[in-house]
Amino acid sequence: MHDGGTSQFDGQLVDTPIFTPDSWNLTEFEAALCAETRALAQAKFAPRAAGIDREARFPTENYVDLKAQDLLGICIPSEHGGRGADLRAYMLAAAEIGRYCGATALTFNMHVSSCLWTGVLADGVEMTEAQRAEHATMRARHYKRILEDGAIYAQPFSEGGDAAAGKAAFGTTALRTDGGWIINGRKIFASLSGHADYYGVLCTELDTPDSRPSRANTMYVAIQRDTPGVSVEGHWDPLGMRGTVSRTLIFRDVFIPFSEQLMPRGVYFNAARQWPHMFMTLTPSYMGIAQAAYDFTVRYLRGEMPGTPPVKRRMYPTKQLAVAQMKIMLEQTKSLWFQSISEARPNPGKDSLLRAWAAQYSVMENANEIAQLAIRTCGGQAMLKSLPLERLYRDSRCGALMLPWTAELCTDMLGKGVLYEAGETDEDQA
Repeated sequence: MHDGGTSQFDGQLVDTPIFTPDSWNLTEFEAALCAETRALAQAKFAPRAAGIDREARFPTENYVDLKAQDLLGICIPSEHGGRGADLRAYMLAAAEIGRYCGATALTFNMHVSSCLWTGVLADGVEMTEAQRAEHATMRARHYKRILEDGAIYAQPFSEGGDAAAGKAAFGTTALRTDGGWIINGRKIFASLSGHADYYGVLCTELDTPDSRPSRANTMYVAIQRDTPGVSVEGHWDPLGMRGTVSRTLIFRDVFIPFSEQLMPRGVYFNAARQWPHMFMTLTPSYMGIAQAAYDFTVRYLRGEMPGTPPVKRRMYPTKQLAVAQMKIMLEQTKSLWFQSISEARPNPGKDSLLRAWAAQYSVMENANEIAQLAIRTCGGQAMLKSLPLERLYRDSRCGALMLPWTAELCTDMLGKGVLYEAGETDEDQA
């Protein structure tokens, strides 16, 4: 069977896995979960992707399918009634979704992060006995909403400053008051704006209006979309990832009770420091896009791409060379990414952290490079909106821009991380 081929799953013809279970030593759980998301996304999400992109609308119907497939709780611990996927299992399964609709995979990540962060990641973070008990009560409330009511959670993060990169306190503030907090602030590029049922908001807790903001006081709270003072502003007409509908969220004197915490006070700050791999969860969408661009090229050159004439172009040396380059880049990216997500754990060593930044950069940049090669190799047909390759190219270009680990920040952190050990400076040099 050639690359980009198909196989049988549950009686239907589906694409072969991005990560073949035997070759990559996947667990039975991981293999089954990837097969499930791949079959669903290929059958349902792929046919809708062009329309969602063209209209820049949220993929509501895909979320109906995710709920019906019991995937909204993919990272909710099994003891709470969820599927119990850890970070690696989720990311492998999400890559298969990104292969067929990048915007669905990216928005799904925003929802899943609320469960992943409060689930397996939080379980690996140090807490006091009291905090652990408080957290168990909090997350049970949110998990019940997802599993029983089909609630969708968003993860608004960016504010246009240094906070999302972990270099400053969030400008969105939570002023402590009787029974809860008053939230004020804004989040930009807030995926699922107007479509999520709850926004998982990172904000800075203040005891008084004059309190000095501190990253250590970062709060992680859920705000229901219909709460007074919550609004969505701006138009959404971007280059790519158009179905994410990432408009600006505004919070004006929004009151939320203490019970709406997603993590106990002070826990998020420690979780972000101890679990750096939590910031890699944007990458599966782009890993899937890289695979999709490669698959398109192979099928097109073999004369097997639906919607194009059955003309073979594989006999030309220039085409063979381009595909070889794409294959090398794809395998390099897959290997580095797989190794990095396999190492994900609390308090990783320096080498592991450097590898995570390298993997993040490689996925985001190489997905676009593979898509560029695909367009050049396939020629004029690649530009047609009736085919998916031009959308894959546009979507792939967006990954390097996404906080908290943009491509620029990854190279900055890598350069400093390689050349300096903790605490080292150049101040003593003449």
